[in-house]
Amino acid sequence: MTTFYFSLLLVVATAFTGIVWLIDHWLFKPKREQAIAAVSAKTGTALTEEEARRAAPEPSIVEFSRAAFPVIAFILILRSFFYEPFRIPSGSMMPTLLVGDFILVEKFRYGIRDPLFRKEFLNTGRPEHGDVAVFKFPLEPDIDYIKRVIGLPGDRVIYQDKRFFIEKACAPDCRGEQQVEITQELVADGEYYMGRTPLRTYQEVHGEQHYSILVNPASGNQMVNYFNQSNTRRNEWVVPEGHYFVIGDNRDNSRDSRFWGFVHEDLLVGRAVFVWLSLDFEHGPDSRLPRWLPSRIRFDRLGSID
Repeated sequence: MTTFYFSLLLVVATAFTGIVWLIDHWLFKPKREQAIAAVSAKTGTALTEEEARRAAPEPSIVEFSRAAFPVIAFILILRSFFYEPFRIPSGSMMPTLLVGDFILVEKFRYGIRDPLFRKEFLNTGRPEHGDVAVFKFPLEPDIDYIKRVIGLPGDRVIYQDKRFFIEKACAPDCRGEQQVEITQELVADGEYYMGRTPLRTYQEVHGEQHYSILVNPASGNQMVNYFNQSNTRRNEWVVPEGHYFVIGDNRDNSRDSRFWGFVHEDLLVGRAVFVWLSLDFEHGPDSRLPRWLPSRIRFDRLGSID
């Protein structure tokens, strides 16, 4: 509910300061100007700015509202319809996103929605294969999740031998396009670890998207915990209309659509597009810094998100 209450606070603050400013502008400001003109006529000289303020003082709440309204309104519009900052809290999207990455999410990419109840009033697009998307967690909509979209409405998603196979919705008549997507190539072994287990880094190509994923060769089969869609095999899912199948790039350390199902389009927040800050919170054994303080800024990670 934190996100909702913050949005509510922005809406209320914008409305309050805007109403105060408008009422004053059309009702009380002209009266103050008349009072200043009357004093000026009596003295026969134009009042200085300080004298005008003393002759007809502006209420502090009006002064605050006049200054705050454009700032709050700008933040509300920017955050609701254009870009919103998020912090990556877990390693489920490694190596694409690391714990401590601060990202910008493009809100208008998947539709323009009202800031409180998230009802869409303008359809500006939908996710494509390979997008890194932020969405409301279907089981707890108050929580924001970030995963990669690999299944669009109508796609058949198959997970076998730690690889995804996507039979596109157009199959078998795909007009020359591939029926089964996602190619995978091993590029590194041991660059990342889970505990003491070296992880394998693969380069995947899905449509026009190229990105890296991690696979733990020591991790066992978790099929017994998979979301079981009716009329399909345990490791196979057909994406319903208006829904999406999402996964983490850290394949064996991610709770995603394999375990809890699909993401409805109404839960979409936006597409992750940019890392604007990256903080490393790992400390060496000799470090005297508190654990909550970052040990360094990872400048090499700043930039667009694949």
